[in-house]
Amino acid sequence: MTAGFFEGQYQWHPAADDRQLARACVDVRAGRYFSANEALKDARTDNGLRAHRSLVLASEAADSDLAERWLAEDPSREAALLWARVASLRALRAADSEDRRAPDLGRIAFAACQRAALMAPRDPTPWVTQLTLARLQRPRDPAPQGLLTAPAGPWTLFSHILRLDPWHREAHHRFLSFFFARYGGSTNAAWDVAAFLGQRAPATSALRLLPLVALVEGHDPSSLLASRTWEQPQWKATALGAYQHWLPEVAGYEFTPVIDLSYLAHALLMAQCEFEARPVFAAMGPYAARMPWSALGDPEEQLTKARRACGLPVPNSR
Repeated sequence: MTAGFFEGQYQWHPAADDRQLARACVDVRAGRYFSANEALKDARTDNGLRAHRSLVLASEAADSDLAERWLAEDPSREAALLWARVASLRALRAADSEDRRAPDLGRIAFAACQRAALMAPRDPTPWVTQLTLARLQRPRDPAPQGLLTAPAGPWTLFSHILRLDPWHREAHHRFLSFFFARYGGSTNAAWDVAAFLGQRAPATSALRLLPLVALVEGHDPSSLLASRTWEQPQWKATALGAYQHWLPEVAGYEFTPVIDLSYLAHALLMAQCEFEARPVFAAMGPYAARMPWSALGDPEEQLTKARRACGLPVPNSR
């Protein structure tokens, strides 16, 4: 089923077409962790899949006591990982809402990440989870040579993760987000880091999209000719490069990389490359992600507008 022919509504759940993950999410919402345990165990040999599944499951479990109960009843590496994810999500939410409990929750989350890492030393996911906490701690490791702005940040932790998995998708995105202006960085630093990371990634990697992520993050819709930014040669070349070299790889993915496809489709459309954007939307199927569309307004309205601009049908209205 492709995006050009589906009816009904967009499917926004991050599990997308990962059926095992979707079933596990249903069980987690019902207070059961057996399916989550199986989903994480089955992903032990796939770092990207394990990271994705653990993050989605944590988002379902963060408002319940399931993670704590699972860890108490079955202190396995999967239980420890989910607890680290849940504890980190809670710490970040508290910090973002300026909750006075944020420092204590941050310490709990850090300890949970350390425990998960000790239980699975070769798994990068606990270290990536710890990287999510970096914006609360603001480490100031010096940047390596090759960056114009030389931004200080969690370079030591990031380097450790790269030794475990040099092209870990979430690690790169978490590291980049540390330099976002809304987290205490700057637009120029984010662009610099995104370019540095994107250029060193293989041409067939979704990490080549990192500059487009930084571009959306730093986008100011009130600036003059803001919507024409993506037509500039460097951004258009980035989008077309990912279209030519990364998009053909998507068919081999374990699950549809909806967020990455969304950034690519958006960039191509904004660069006036509607012909190239069409197969990207088709690869997404009925699945949808709120970013980057929510940066420009209501995500469903923006996605529908984008599909119409490409001459594609849209699902039934709400």
